Amino acid sequence: MKIFVDSADVEEIRKIVKLGFVSGVTTNPSLIAKTGRDPREVYYELAQMVEHVSAEVVSEDPESMVREGLEYASIHPNIVIKLPMTPNGLMALKGLNEKGVRVNITLIFSPSQALLAARAGADFVSPFIGRIDDIGYYGTDLIRQVSQIFALHGIETKIIAASIRHPIHFIEAALAGAHIATVPPDVIWKLLQHPLTDIGLEKFLSDWKKGMGVNV
Repeated sequence: MKIFVDSADVEEIRKIVKLGFVSGVTTNPSLIAKTGRDPREVYYELAQMVEHVSAEVVSEDPESMVREGLEYASIHPNIVIKLPMTPNGLMALKGLNEKGVRVNITLIFSPSQALLAARAGADFVSPFIGRIDDIGYYGTDLIRQVSQIFALHGIETKIIAASIRHPIHFIEAALAGAHIATVPPDVIWKLLQHPLTDIGLEKFLSDWKKGMGVNV
């Protein structure tokens, strides 16, 4: 499972990319709005760092979605256009496919939506785990069902587990067959930490200093 950062904070993403395990970034209009910056500048900077940057359109009709998507895609080859799972989004998907632009269909909340998006030509689908949990269901089941359907029918569309809220979501997404997990920075930092790692390191250093006659 590949790891993407779910953020538009360029400096925070830069710190995480330096750790060596991140291969992509996903953004959305809410995350971009928080930056207060020109989206095109943000997308360009991110595309210099990673192999995949999902840039979401805000247009509502198919023709405008395609125009906006083409504009963002022209910024850098690493940019993937993010479209909503709506009839207009699927019509725009067809238009962008014809132009050779990769597309991530977002706001997936059911296996049927994921299957339809894949058959319509999506390169990626983004099922939302956390928001499914919010309404009383088990979000990881959605990832598992989509993964099984795609495997059964030989579908090559990649599954991006989105709306990850905590480390358990991350592990469950990996076990359920997600190809990618897009994770907020605060959750990524939590994934890196474990109290036994800190305790073990402290003991190793203490023992080394004692053994080497170094003042502790």
